[in-house]
Amino acid sequence: MPWNALFKLARKRHVHPETDAARGPEPLTHQDTRAAIEELSQAVRNNPESVEIYLALGNLYRSQGEIERAIQIRHSLTDRPGLAPELRARSFFELGRDFRRGGMLDKSREAFSRAAGLMGNTEEVQLELARLAADSGEFELAAEHYGRVDRSMAQAHYLARQASEYFHHSDPVMGERLVQQALKIFPASPEAWLASIVQSALTANIPALVKMLTAACETIPAEQRFLLLEGLLEALSSARLEGENPGLPLSPATITELVRACVDVLKLLPPDALVCYYCAKLCLFEAEQDNARHWLEKSLVLNADFWLARLELVSLVLTNQELTPFLRDQLTYFVGHARKSKRFVCRTCGFRWDKTFFICPRCRSWHSILFRQEFS
Repeated sequence: MPWNALFKLARKRHVHPETDAARGPEPLTHQDTRAAIEELSQAVRNNPESVEIYLALGNLYRSQGEIERAIQIRHSLTDRPGLAPELRARSFFELGRDFRRGGMLDKSREAFSRAAGLMGNTEEVQLELARLAADSGEFELAAEHYGRVDRSMAQAHYLARQASEYFHHSDPVMGERLVQQALKIFPASPEAWLASIVQSALTANIPALVKMLTAACETIPAEQRFLLLEGLLEALSSARLEGENPGLPLSPATITELVRACVDVLKLLPPDALVCYYCAKLCLFEAEQDNARHWLEKSLVLNADFWLARLELVSLVLTNQELTPFLRDQLTYFVGHARKSKRFVCRTCGFRWDKTFFICPRCRSWHSILFRQEFS
C-alpha cells in the first residue's frame, strides 16, 4: 500500500470522536497498523522532509498506545526551523492529542493553545479543548468551549453536570442558575431536567418536583422520558439507604409522598408502555404490589413483547403462588439473572449497557440511547 494511502487511513482513524466521521470506516487491525508503521517508517527514511508522512506515522504510533514515540515525532516537527505555520499548527494540535491520550492534561492544553495561536480558534481546536476540560472535571469550561462552536446539546449537558455538582455541594442558587441556562440553550436537554427533578426530590420540594416533571415530560422526546424516571428512581433509592442515618432529610413518609406525586404526574401522560412500566417500578418502590400489577398489565396491553414488564409481572405472581422450594429457587434464579440483562442500547452503533448514558461510550453519539423493550 502506498504511503499516501496509509496517511489517509491514519487521518480517518483519528477524526474527532464527536464528529460523524468517527463512525465511518472500520479501524485498522493491529497487524495492519504495524504494517502501516513499517511502511511509513521506510517512507520517512526515503523522504525525511515530508511532514505529512511524519504526521501520519505519529498518528499510527498513538493508535498503538506508543505515546512517547508519537510525542517524539511531534517535537521533531514543532522544533523544525522554517516549517510552514499551518504544518506547525497541525503538529501542535496532534501533540495535544498525544498528551491527552497519555494523561498529561496540562501539557495537552498548552499544546492546543499553541495550535490555536497559529491556526486560530477553529472548531477542531475548540472541540478538543472542550473534551479536555470535561476530562478534567471543568464542566463549565467545557460548556463554554462547546458554546463557541454552537454545540448546544453538549453545552447544555455540561452545564447540567456542573449544576449537579453545585446541588451536591449545597449551592442550590448556582445550581438552579445553570439548569435554567442549560434549558434556555437546549430546552429538550434531559440532563438539565433530570438535575432539577432530582434536586426537587432530594429536598422534598413536592410542588417543584411535580412542576419540573410535568414540564420535562412535555418538552423532551417521549422515547427519552425513561432517562428522567431511571435517574429519579436511582436518587430515591440512594436517599432511602441514606435515610437510615439520623439527620438526613428524606423520611420514609416523605419518600412515599414523592413517589405518589410522580405517579400522579405520569398517569396523565398519553398511554405509553414504558411510562406504565416506570409507574409500576415506583409502586414497587413502595411495595404497592396491587398497583404495580395494574401498571404492568397495562404496559403489556400496549406492548405485549415488553420483556422486562412481563418479567416483573412474573416476579409478582411468584410471591402469591404455592410452589415447591426447588421450583421457587429455580424461578427466582432465572428472574434474578434476567433482570441483569442490558436494558439500554445505542440506536447508532448497537452498543448495549446496563446503565443509562447521554453519550454513547462506543461511538460518542449524543442522546442515542433507547430502552430495549423487546428482545431482538
